[in-house]
Parts: sequence; structure tokens; C-alpha cells
Amino acid sequence: MPSLCRDCNMLIDGQPARCPHCSGPQVLSHDELNALNIAHIDCDAFYAAVEKRDDPSIRDKPVIIGGRTRGVVTTACYIARIRGVRSAMPMFQAIQRCPDAVIIKPNMQKYAEVGGQIREYFRRLTPKIQPLSIDESFLDLTPVVEQGRHAAQELNWLGQKLLDDIGISISIGLSYNKLMAKIASDLDKPAGFSVLGRQDGPAFLAQQSVKILWGVGPASARRMNALGIKTVGQLKAIPKAEMHQRFGKFGDQLYDFARGVDHRRVGGDSAGRKTVSTETTFGQNIHELPALIEVLERLSERLEARLARASLKGRSLTLKLKTADFQNLTRSVTVPAPLAQRDEILRAALPLLEKTAHGQHFRLMGLGLSGFDEHSGTSASRRSLKDQELESEDASES
Repeated sequence: MPSLCRDCNMLIDGQPARCPHCSGPQVLSHDELNALNIAHIDCDAFYAAVEKRDDPSIRDKPVIIGGRTRGVVTTACYIARIRGVRSAMPMFQAIQRCPDAVIIKPNMQKYAEVGGQIREYFRRLTPKIQPLSIDESFLDLTPVVEQGRHAAQELNWLGQKLLDDIGISISIGLSYNKLMAKIASDLDKPAGFSVLGRQDGPAFLAQQSVKILWGVGPASARRMNALGIKTVGQLKAIPKAEMHQRFGKFGDQLYDFARGVDHRRVGGDSAGRKTVSTETTFGQNIHELPALIEVLERLSERLEARLARASLKGRSLTLKLKTADFQNLTRSVTVPAPLAQRDEILRAALPLLEKTAHGQHFRLMGLGLSGFDEHSGTSASRRSLKDQELESEDASES
């Protein structure tokens, strides 16, 4: 069985408990280690990690990135996560769970700069990169393998260099396609390196919750659970025709995903995206305007973060509302100056909400921005938007 020492980055034959070269205990072993070339890389608690790097006095403290009293948690460090703080959680709840946390307002310009530095290291390995956001990307290491190098060894080197040179740790997932690489990167955080091979795929997935599959959010999972489908194995048992009937076009993709099959190429599947959006489904229907405005404020904050990740500004703003009886209402406005900041977005969206909300009960709200300024962002950030596979937040508001 091929192995890799994560301490000294040496390749090893066999599966020793410690590296024979440096005696290090971090030995990564897998039968397919030398045959896999698709990676997903995710920076660990990225915004909080950048702030801790820049201020050593808070390195051992719980850190939450977000507004102090309003809005939602953008990022929480792992110390805060142990206390129950999660991304997209309302800030007042986060403060209740972790009252001693250091709360820092997001500095998206700084995070974008650090994200750009990290991406330059990716380019040293391969030109086949698909950024999903400022802090995570897919990498196709085929060019590395074609040059006679080992993908796992190069990825481990990358993690060491980013920690040494930039002060940011990453978690790495290595597999045979994007779906499995993304799943692998979540298995061992922070600073982990996990491998899922072809021989692992179907058996591993069968025992997992359907929520592990790409595109299955809380609302989709609840719908599946109501049908008695809780695990990927149960989903796999459904015939393809029935899957399509129940879930539409997405059902065809789910049929493949449940089998560990993913035909999407790195960097080649999401061309033509022209909207950045975010939405949330409420835990309970809301009809009071002040409560709806609070949700709008949180969505404006999320949209600002997504725009900053791609260094984009847009002129066409769309508000989406879904009523209690599942009717979709959309209202749009085009403004003369491009929007990017939370306050600008909120000012443009608030009249749309006030004109639409007249006592109806709503179950969902969303915000989307399009009509991007052709001069905004770098070429790399425009590729990032093009390559992003933007999913709705599909999160439940507490």
C-alpha cells in the first residue's frame, strides 16, 4: 500500500505507524493514493484564521466574524464552533452561546487579497483550477501526474507552504471526481488530508445522510426524509425513472451522485453564471414588516460577502419572496451606480420589500444581483464567478 508522510513529505511503501525517514506519526495510506488526481481544498475557518494571523493576542480565543448585534455569523473559528456557534447563525444567538468571543467586523478586501495570494500557489501546481469562493477551490492535478510527480505529495507540499508562507491552514480532499473530493475535504478538519478512492465510493456513501450529497440542502433533505429517504443507500435504491419523476432534472444527477459518479469537469461546468444570489427559508412564516426587514439586512450582509469574494459590483437587484401558499413574488430595480456594499444593497432592496409586503405570510426571502460592472474585479475574480456553482443558502432562520 502506498503511503505519504505528512511531516517530511516522503513517499513510503507499505503502511507503517511512523515514517521510516523522520519518525513522524502523520502517515497517510491508501491503496489508490497514486491513482487519484482531483482535489478539493478548503481553507480552515478562513476569515477568522486571517484575523488570528494578524493579531496573535486573539490566537487562543474564540473569534466570530460578523456584526456585533445584528446580522449573522459570517465565520466562526473552531474554538467558537465547539461552543455551538455556526455560520449563518443570527449574531444574538452566537453571543448567547459564546459570550466571551472576540467579535470582528468582516474585512472583505483583506480576505480577498489573502485569497488571491493562496490562489497563486494553486497555479504553481496546475492551471486547472475551479474556485468556488474566496477560500475553496477544486484542482485537477492531471498536469502534475503527467509530469511524473505525485498528486498527493504535491498537495501536501502545498499545505505546508501555505501555512509557512501565508499563515493559513487548509484541509485537503483527494479523490477521483469532484463530488468525492469535496466530501473528503470535510472528513478531517482542520488541517486534514483525506482520501476517498473508487473502491471506497459506493460503500462509504451508502451509510451517509443524504445531506452529504452536493446540492442537497436542509429543505431538500426534509423533503427526502418525508419520503422515508434518509441515507444515500436508500436514495440509491430508487430507480432512475422514479428519481427523475420525484426530483426533476436534479434527480438524474442525484442518481449518479448516490453511486459516487460525477461527470463534471474541474472548471468546465458553470459557465455563463451571471447572478450572485442568496436566500433563506424561515423556520416559521413571517408577516411583520420589521421582522422581514431584519431578514433583509442579513441577506444584504451575505450578498456583500459573496460579491466581495469575486470582487464584483452589479446594477440589477432582485428581491424574491415566497408566500405561505408557495407563490413566488419577484421585484427588481436597476440603479445607476453599481452596488457591492451591504448598506447600498439594503437601501436599494428596502423599497422593493415595502412595496411588496402588505401583511402576507412569507416562508422564504432571497436577494440576487446581476448586471455586473465589466470593469469590476480582476480577471481571476471574474473566472471565479463564472466557475462558481452557486447554490441557494437553503438555511433555516431561527
